[in-house]
Amino acid sequence: MDKILNTNIRTVSRLLTEGTVKTSDFVRESLKRIKETENLKAFITVTGNEAEELAKQSEKRYKNGQPLSDMDGVIIGIKDNFCTKGISTTCASKMLENFKPPYNATAYQRFLDAGAILIGKTNLDQFAMGSGTINSIYGVTKNNWGCKDDDNFYIAGGSSGGSAVAVATGACFACLGSDTGGSVRNPASYCGVIGLKPTYGLISRLGLIPLVNSMDVVGILTRTVDDTVSVLNTIAGFDEKDSTSLTKPFKKIRLPPASKMKINGIKIGIPLEYNVEYLSEEVANVWNDIASMLKSEGAIIKPVSLPHTEYSIVVYSILNQCEVTSNMARYDGIEFGLRAREDYSTEKLYSTTRRLGFDEVVKGRILAGNYFLLASNYDKYFTKALKSRRLILNDFDNVWNEVDFLLTPTTLTEAPLYKDYVGQDNRHRLVEDYCTQAANLAGIPAISVPIKLSKNGLPLSIQLMGRNLSEPMLLAVSKFIENAVKFPHFQYNRT
Repeated sequence: MDKILNTNIRTVSRLLTEGTVKTSDFVRESLKRIKETENLKAFITVTGNEAEELAKQSEKRYKNGQPLSDMDGVIIGIKDNFCTKGISTTCASKMLENFKPPYNATAYQRFLDAGAILIGKTNLDQFAMGSGTINSIYGVTKNNWGCKDDDNFYIAGGSSGGSAVAVATGACFACLGSDTGGSVRNPASYCGVIGLKPTYGLISRLGLIPLVNSMDVVGILTRTVDDTVSVLNTIAGFDEKDSTSLTKPFKKIRLPPASKMKINGIKIGIPLEYNVEYLSEEVANVWNDIASMLKSEGAIIKPVSLPHTEYSIVVYSILNQCEVTSNMARYDGIEFGLRAREDYSTEKLYSTTRRLGFDEVVKGRILAGNYFLLASNYDKYFTKALKSRRLILNDFDNVWNEVDFLLTPTTLTEAPLYKDYVGQDNRHRLVEDYCTQAANLAGIPAISVPIKLSKNGLPLSIQLMGRNLSEPMLLAVSKFIENAVKFPHFQYNRT
């Protein structure tokens, strides 16, 4: 029975339809898997009681031959910065430790409407500010690959590290994350799962607690490309309550069997600027190997240039911190969240609440953002960053005249050891997002696909990027690669 979690969403739907397995069986095995891997700290809140109740409803529907969708009875997780009605939504921060939203995020509500079953809320860097899932008040999320003990483990990546580990260990079939500069693709790469950042606005952001409004997207983590398609088909589409939601009707994606897929004539660009100093030899070899494999299968591989890539980290950092400053202003101890002592003056209430509620990372970004937004600095930093962002977007617009997709590394190295990672300066950590954050600046879709294991037994991945709304073909090419490499899954450490 333990192996029922080691399958895919399509098989889950078939087993439930046939009556071979009950929805409650999946819930029970999922809760067991979470218990077995609790030392990894993938979850903040486990919603076992709610899941068991939803399972009963799902079983009735299958018994009557009326499942809501192919996602009915499928176990999912959600990053703990998505609002879930009546269920704690903490952002892994003291500020929202006791916050229970009065409504559901649109993406989660669409899961519920399709019959999916939430098993828990997953760990993250506080308010999704980070790339390691190391600064949660609930502890550091450990990568399931190579985890020996509490002192010897690799980081899971971030900020959606809990979501990636939850999927990688088989605790759920799919998990939502948020991706602002690579926060889905980065942990997907380190943990050996699929991580999709869709076109900006394709999935509603309503109920996703904002970090950087102009870059935040709802991301998807699964073990297979087909599972990613199933989730995207469930939650994508226009939401009238979200002003950034795309109004163009979303057509459900149907991928052919891998055996019938061809990539003859597809033009794939290799950006010269992504071959940077910090790129490890192993990742570079994987990048070259996949390019060679695609070429041998009929794809046209072409070197291309994105000349403003070198400025993207600086541009991303400035705009990120400016928007963080605005978004964090709502946490003042008055409307919701943590509140300092009632007998404080208004000014002291604000300052004390924010001092106690935010960690040093959050406070540092707020201070930096305020500095960039000072009247004396506004044009020098914020305005220039916006202009540079336009140049980066223009680079992508121009390259689509030459190629259909871009092939790059996802991360520059395998997952670092935790003790090495915390010893790095912040600039070195930012470099790890070198390959991912430009896609957020441009709003284009991007996906991380695991390829092989490094000599240390850790996942190595590649990234594909495409023009806006190119998800159908992007996912098809990703499935072709997935089928060719046959990455090994389900190697995790039990407590």
